[in-house]
Amino acid sequence: MIRRKSPIIAIAKKVCPAVITIVASRDLPQIEEFYFVPVRGEKIALPKKMKEGSQKTKIGGGSGFIVSADGYILTCNHVVEDKEADFTVIIDPDHKYPAQVLAKDPLIDMAILKIEGKKLPFLRLGNSDKVELGESVLAVGNPLGEFEDTLSAGIVSGLSRKITAYNGFDAKATNLRGLIQTDAAINPGNSGGPLVDMQGHVVGINTAMIMGAENIGFALPINYIKEDLKEVKKGGKIKRPYLGVKYILLSEEISKANKLPVNYGALIVREMFGEPAVAKNSSAEAAGLKEYDIVLEINGKKITQDSSLSDMVSDCSIGDEVSLLVLRGKEEIELKVVLKERK
Repeated sequence: MIRRKSPIIAIAKKVCPAVITIVASRDLPQIEEFYFVPVRGEKIALPKKMKEGSQKTKIGGGSGFIVSADGYILTCNHVVEDKEADFTVIIDPDHKYPAQVLAKDPLIDMAILKIEGKKLPFLRLGNSDKVELGESVLAVGNPLGEFEDTLSAGIVSGLSRKITAYNGFDAKATNLRGLIQTDAAINPGNSGGPLVDMQGHVVGINTAMIMGAENIGFALPINYIKEDLKEVKKGGKIKRPYLGVKYILLSEEISKANKLPVNYGALIVREMFGEPAVAKNSSAEAAGLKEYDIVLEINGKKITQDSSLSDMVSDCSIGDEVSLLVLRGKEEIELKVVLKERK
């Protein structure tokens, strides 16, 4: 009897060498002693005595994958979001590299890193536009930062999904659209790893899972990143149009609770204890946008939960002049805005 091997074995041998662990670390004070405080029947440890000096301490991490022999790496933005952290890429126990974060795009939860290396193993990018419902896929990563080269097999169970994702670093919400839904297991620490087809080509970046649910994971289509990767390789950064406002999307519930006159649009408002709602030297400031303005439309298109302000701006180009319909108090005004490059 001839034993037939699963095609997944060949894919694993092809893909796993290029899937890496990303470790985030900071210089933090050294704790010598703790004391314990009872909270709801449990003991919570708090620092009591500190040593002099500091030590490098792991504070987080995730997965990623190499996409060129000279060391370009793709991962999720939330994996490398801490601006104060240093990042180390671990290919295997004998090969560790300091990593430079070249570019981040929080709008799609993507980041590009670089390590200095030659003839590194890398993955080829597929075409996510050709992914079909029911197609077999594999999610690869390092769940919990401990179990290297973990594969999860599944199918594409949904296309063009839209979710609101919350990261574990600061609980910020990010609206992600156009995602590939899969029943291949995606676990904490798996974020940033590749979703590959049965040829071993990357069709997505594993980005989110639904807490409390089984077999519901999401990946960012790889075609969203291809142009960004080309721009970074060529000029060292991602070029994006930028309006420069903090906002919340209005809904019927939010508007009713806050007694607002409209139930759609983007209310310009700062986050609690956060930066100003209108960024200095931004396109928004130049156009005269103010905090508590409600941007109703861009170029005649309504801003809604399904068509956010960020989505509409990202569909434009740097230097475009766009028309905004704005509700200021009880008056509707029209403002012209020239979109600058995101710095």
